[in-house]
Amino acid sequence: MIRSIPVVVTVIAFVAAACATTSSTTVAEESGTYPVTIDAANGPITINARPTKVVSLSPTATEVLFAIEAGDQVVAVDDQSDYPAAAPTSKLSGIEPNIEAIAALDADLVVMMFDVGGETVAALEAVGIPSIVHGAAVDLDDAYTQIEQLGAATGNAAAASSLVASMQQDIDRIVGGTDAGGATYYHEVDPLLYSATSNTFVGALYSMLGLANIADDADDGSGYPQLSAELVVAEDPDFVFLADTKCCDQDATTIAGRPGWDTLSAVRTGGVIELDDDIASRWGPRVVEFMEAVAAAVGVRVGS
Repeated sequence: MIRSIPVVVTVIAFVAAACATTSSTTVAEESGTYPVTIDAANGPITINARPTKVVSLSPTATEVLFAIEAGDQVVAVDDQSDYPAAAPTSKLSGIEPNIEAIAALDADLVVMMFDVGGETVAALEAVGIPSIVHGAAVDLDDAYTQIEQLGAATGNAAAASSLVASMQQDIDRIVGGTDAGGATYYHEVDPLLYSATSNTFVGALYSMLGLANIADDADDGSGYPQLSAELVVAEDPDFVFLADTKCCDQDATTIAGRPGWDTLSAVRTGGVIELDDDIASRWGPRVVEFMEAVAAAVGVRVGS
């Protein structure tokens, strides 16, 4: 689904808020033996039996559920969950959930990213549906914890642990073989020049690969400042990573066509990297693909 620029900016605002409220959580009991209690962002949630009708209102959670072999337990996903192809898409919104529609699915577990004002969790509780709030991960450990929690909640703990171990091994390999040597970069969320600092999940991944973020000094506290074109040109980053290729049709050609941007080092040396928007904005299993893409670009550009 193609996202408009206003939707992208709205999601940024929600992600920033979620980052501030996401806590380091733990699984209270081993899955497979119910009831199981999950210490999620919305507090301890007890699940009395293995859920068979899960609704995911988070694209990242959707990817995780299918990666931990819980896909056959998922009956519906939100309108932004576009991966994997087997996910049962619907018109459900993750930002403004329709409680009646969820209840009509006879859902026995809802996983969501947002709980604006606590209203969604309360409404689901009122109709007897347990929910897990997994906001934007603050770091890789938080992402791993969310995966393990969904494994425990759905009775797929072993598959979740295996996925985490595989991700850790792959990321260690990528980081160990990559060193950008402090090369600078600009990560573009949308053509309005919203970016992400090193204090965000995605920014931390770049830091792990030895890259320096030109947006850090412009941080407004949200982690997602809007930069000026003049600042980007003045900073002259070695790389421009585009996370708005799908939503907003941005690519190396459109970047070079912006006033003054044809002088950027990234433009002149082939350092404009076109990312998959979805992979660059989620913190599930495809984080490995994101890091591989960045490492491949760094390896070509700086020779590591």
